[in-house]
Amino acid sequence: MAGIVAIAPGAPPPEREALLRMARALGHRGPDELGLYRDQHAGLAHARLSIIDIAGGRQPMADDAERTWIVFNGEIFNHVELREELIALGHRFRTRSDTEVILHAYRAWGEAAFERLNGQWALALWEPRVQRLVLSRDRVGICPLHLCEHRGYLYFASEAKAIFAADARIPRAFDPAGIDQTFTFWSIVPPQSVFLGMSELPPGQLRVYETGTVRSQTYWRQRFPLTPDEQFAGSAEDAVVEVREALDTATALRMRADVPVGSYLSGGLDSSLIAALGRRAAGGRLQTFSLRFEDAEYDETPYQRLAARLAEGEHHEVVVSRRDIAETFPAVVRHAERPVLRTAPAPLFLLSRLVNRKGIKVVLTGEGADEIFAGYDLFREGKIRRFWARQPGSTRRARLLERLYPYLARSPVAQQALARQFFGRDLVSHRAPGFAHATRWQGTAALKRLLSADMRSAIAGRDAIGALLGDLPQEFARWESLSQDQYLETRTLLAGYLLASQGDRMLMAHSVEGRFPFLDHNVMALADSLPPAYKLRVLDEKHVLKRAADGLVPPEIIARKKQPYRAPDALSFIGRKAPDYVQEVLSPCAIRDAGVFAAEPVQRLLDKCRAHPADVQLSNSDNMALVGVLSTQLLHHELLAQAPRTCDPVRVRTDVDRLLHGEAA
Repeated sequence: MAGIVAIAPGAPPPEREALLRMARALGHRGPDELGLYRDQHAGLAHARLSIIDIAGGRQPMADDAERTWIVFNGEIFNHVELREELIALGHRFRTRSDTEVILHAYRAWGEAAFERLNGQWALALWEPRVQRLVLSRDRVGICPLHLCEHRGYLYFASEAKAIFAADARIPRAFDPAGIDQTFTFWSIVPPQSVFLGMSELPPGQLRVYETGTVRSQTYWRQRFPLTPDEQFAGSAEDAVVEVREALDTATALRMRADVPVGSYLSGGLDSSLIAALGRRAAGGRLQTFSLRFEDAEYDETPYQRLAARLAEGEHHEVVVSRRDIAETFPAVVRHAERPVLRTAPAPLFLLSRLVNRKGIKVVLTGEGADEIFAGYDLFREGKIRRFWARQPGSTRRARLLERLYPYLARSPVAQQALARQFFGRDLVSHRAPGFAHATRWQGTAALKRLLSADMRSAIAGRDAIGALLGDLPQEFARWESLSQDQYLETRTLLAGYLLASQGDRMLMAHSVEGRFPFLDHNVMALADSLPPAYKLRVLDEKHVLKRAADGLVPPEIIARKKQPYRAPDALSFIGRKAPDYVQEVLSPCAIRDAGVFAAEPVQRLLDKCRAHPADVQLSNSDNMALVGVLSTQLLHHELLAQAPRTCDPVRVRTDVDRLLHGEAA
């Protein structure tokens, strides 16, 4: 979805061709048909991926009286229940689409309607009679929404490339604040964007533009218990039952579609449980899709096939090599629209291509479970370090670090003395906000040594960490330590990195919609209400979720040690098989053109990586540095230094142009 709205008095109408360019730049997200609406003050454009009410759900769509027009990316999973409620209030429907349900819900409940939606969305509502624009994004930011004010117009779109396509005069440059955040948190934190003059609507927010005013409102934010009375009151056994029921309901809702729904299978607990629940909701067989790796360190094939057999459907696999990652990486960065510090998005790009080739438009995924049920080693690390901080001289407590990161070939805890020195820093601050994340943030920020003098000057005086910690909810200090860690992980990485770089963007690159049962707001509210010990029992991560999976997921998968999804990084881009573009975008000339990094330290990094034995892992820091520099350079080359690419023209099926057709504005 995309649009242009005049926000300066007397601004001419949006150009029709600009709207069509925006829609075509989003053609990979919606290859089925294009739609357009335009009047004297606004234009809306839509590229549709037809999933619900294929014949009747065309966009832009209006209500009966054409008081409100909508363009909408995503799905409202409880549209059936909302429709029944609205019919009882006297509303009459022309289609079976969830898009029309949003229109009627907005008419019935106004801005409060968004609190009633169970789904994932980025949408725009335009009311031409009063010249009001309402933008809204789902609670956790599954669907992206970019904004740019330029020369008296507001441009908005699902992807930045559509905004660049609208007007060649829109600046194409990196925002130093976005670079600073990326090389601190691994990602931008909305509303910050990596592009100058552009922003992202934060998750859980709506924004209203009307008669020269702009108003933002947060309709949802993550909350944790402040008192024992607000905490889940049942036993661990009660929590197991409720978690399973909530996930069962969330998954069943996400099986609603007029096209077949498949499921990703990583071989871990989360995706295996969702696939099992999806199969049950489907009443039978379920197509599943898995990634395999040539590098044994990353491969989970035996567990994937074990889970696939229980799904009893057709199972598909794609085997990924380092060369595959290198060859596809420019396209990955072009779709991600942000620098990435890991290659993990690339295999997912290849997996969604396989899904598309098998004729599937929708897949379930297990994303979000680690955030809400405390599955990451970071949460265990924070707990160990806080425990150690109470007796900083204890060697026994420090040795608990050895239970972390068992899956890493170069684990940060492999050498005890170095691990104690690294993780033992600043233990006196164990009650401070951000304590559990500080080591990672500081380690990532060390990569800024590669920045150019101009970029260093542009970010001088900025404090990305301080700004983040200065914008915490008032009640943050009263939350349990684990809750604080979970909130910061969600705030910094979920929408900006996982759901963007590894989620929506890699799926939609091949016209596939991902659905995330763990990120159902009812599931999240239940998980957030649980006592910390139900999620992280001593050092057993996702404790209650493992118990909820009993009987649905093979015991071998439940009992296996966690292996986070990872992919080969810097070694994919060095050696005799390295693609030519690596040298091109990392050349001193290309480095200077982009203006982000300094050529000499980048060349030293590249020489160091090239001198490394191909069968020995690079350090975590060198991996992040090379991938981060390369992806930033590719982003400059793919999006900023040349015109945005657009898809081949697709028929405009909905074409309501008040100006072209001579109708009243």
